[in-house]
Amino acid sequence: MRRDVFLKSLAALSAAAALPLPAFAAANLKMMIPANPGGGWDTTGRALGKALQEAGVASTVTYDNKGGAAGAIGLAQFVNASKGDGNALMVMGAVMLGGIITGKPPVSLTQATPIARLTSEYNVFVLPANSPFKTMHDVIEQLKKDPGSVKWGGGSRGATEHIAAAMIAREVGVDPGRINYVAFRGGGEATAAILGGNVTIGGSGHSEFQQYIESGKMRAIGVTSPQRLKGVNVPTLKEQGINVEIGNWRGVYGAPGIDAAQRKALTEMVLKAVKTKAWAEALEKNGWTPAVMTGKEFDEFVDREFASLRATMVKAGMV
Repeated sequence: MRRDVFLKSLAALSAAAALPLPAFAAANLKMMIPANPGGGWDTTGRALGKALQEAGVASTVTYDNKGGAAGAIGLAQFVNASKGDGNALMVMGAVMLGGIITGKPPVSLTQATPIARLTSEYNVFVLPANSPFKTMHDVIEQLKKDPGSVKWGGGSRGATEHIAAAMIAREVGVDPGRINYVAFRGGGEATAAILGGNVTIGGSGHSEFQQYIESGKMRAIGVTSPQRLKGVNVPTLKEQGINVEIGNWRGVYGAPGIDAAQRKALTEMVLKAVKTKAWAEALEKNGWTPAVMTGKEFDEFVDREFASLRATMVKAGMV
């Protein structure tokens, strides 16, 4: 080959190599899950990762579980280690907002970049199968007699099940500040504590307890939804004369400092993922209600949720 032809070919190859790769080829995604394995955030993050791969927008997805403080520990790592990284995502949701309100961590969710709300889910309260209590009424009667004797098990302080427990106490005339709430770093730990009888009553999303309810190892006694959940024969708290309703939504954020183009790319990837068969199967399996929201609408929703949760928690005596 002539030298001038060779040099032109080499220049062309160099120019081609400098061009940005298609998004699907470049997307080796990193998923921060700010909770221990086995809980709702973990299930959500891994289901989304599978859907992103099925959609063809991610070639690989790696997961990093970092539990504690209602997600604040994982949030801190994500904020400090992922600046400007357009291939980084973090699972989050109402629990993180509650934890930030009660814990006041040194990092702020506003440092990261909103991408999308994904799902909504209501909390179900359960008893271990061998509990001496059979109904929510039984638990309430004991709560009135001796608030400290009833151990409520769930996620981190500020989790929706924690807020719900405080709201229940207030509704039945018990000082919310006297509830004995035992916080766990993840759904797996909370489930083990309930099954082992280490707490009196446990709360979380129905998907986390479903297999134990169906196998008879747990007894579901109340759900925080306005109506009974589809296919789930559990009475609402409102049916039982307790005026408490609270939902738990989950979503994803991008890294701090990404530009508008990177945010748009991540948003489009997530929107493609939630149209896949893998995601539809995850919704069905876990009993999640699809609640997709992106862009400015999602930004404003998070702001409203912060204000609403803070007001609810102040009213319940938690803040």
